[in-house]
Amino acid sequence: MNWIRKPWGKLAGTARSRTGEHAENLAERFLLRQGLKLMHRNYRCRWGEVDRVMEDSGTLVFVEVRLRTRQDFASPEGSVDARKQDKLIRTARYFIARHPHLSNMPARFDVVALTDVGESSIRWFRNAFDTTGW
Repeated sequence: MNWIRKPWGKLAGTARSRTGEHAENLAERFLLRQGLKLMHRNYRCRWGEVDRVMEDSGTLVFVEVRLRTRQDFASPEGSVDARKQDKLIRTARYFIARHPHLSNMPARFDVVALTDVGESSIRWFRNAFDTTGW
């Protein structure tokens, strides 16, 4: 079987990547129904990736989607550790630097956690971690 390597290094077409994309799409639809507006999907730069960049009543929202079907080690929201938070913050800074017209907007980081690939398992954590002085 031939695999297509995406520019950022992941293999396209694996079951894991398809499941991740499905979870991100579920989360996106959920957030759209909550009134958020989509600005960007899977924003990537040298610092990392943000699953969705959205706008919520004048606030720039950087969304991390986490799926954990097994919670032996950590819950989905608990898996956004200090290292991942740092990557998200660096990526968000870069996004804002590349889009200076957004620099005056307040910003926050949300986590959408799923324990199954179904909408009934979605939990939304607004302002999921402290970004004081970011």
